[in-house]
Amino acid sequence: MSYFELLSQSFPQLLTGLLQGTVKVTVISLIFATVLGLISCLFQISHSRVLKFISQAYIDIMRGVPVMVLAFFIYFGVTRALDVRMSAEIAGILTLSLNAGAYLSEIFRSGIQAVNIGQMEAARSLGLPYGTSMRRVVLPQAIRTMIPSIINQFIITLKDTSILSSIGFPELTNTGKTVASNTMNLIGTWAVIALFYLVVITILSKLAKYMERRIKRGTEKY
Repeated sequence: MSYFELLSQSFPQLLTGLLQGTVKVTVISLIFATVLGLISCLFQISHSRVLKFISQAYIDIMRGVPVMVLAFFIYFGVTRALDVRMSAEIAGILTLSLNAGAYLSEIFRSGIQAVNIGQMEAARSLGLPYGTSMRRVVLPQAIRTMIPSIINQFIITLKDTSILSSIGFPELTNTGKTVASNTMNLIGTWAVIALFYLVVITILSKLAKYMERRIKRGTEKY
């Protein structure tokens, strides 16, 4: 089977694995990770030592444990310990959300701390509560500097979905294994899969650089 015949025959199946597996789980995971990361960030910048400790412990654990080990722990360990049934998709979303949330927490923290502290002080002097000042004054400014890093985390999480093939989730890599075993064309199949990843990640990388240039030009105006 030629390379182009393989591409035409396997394209629909691989595209399904990419869109309904890899991209879908990446987007859902990052939505949960954003909420989790923001909560962890607010804990970290709070004045409570207990909240800071919880946030730092979460970040250290998630950044220190490999994604594959975390996936095995959730899919095989937690389900057996709690005697519950969990699909590979749910386990994958939990794994990626917990992992990405720790990194997004640090991105949010650095973005918030990059905003001049005078902005918060000015908002508080006008009588705004801390939460309102953070939501309406600090976060809108911080988000501008965080966007490129958030897109980079999107890229990292998208690539990490390939690890979920180890627990049987039918994302792009796992779908590629099936195609490779059916066609017996290993080099051609993995070349096509690499091309899929390369196209998606290149688009996201270009978007990150574009956003970074836009933010830089906007900053220079002021």
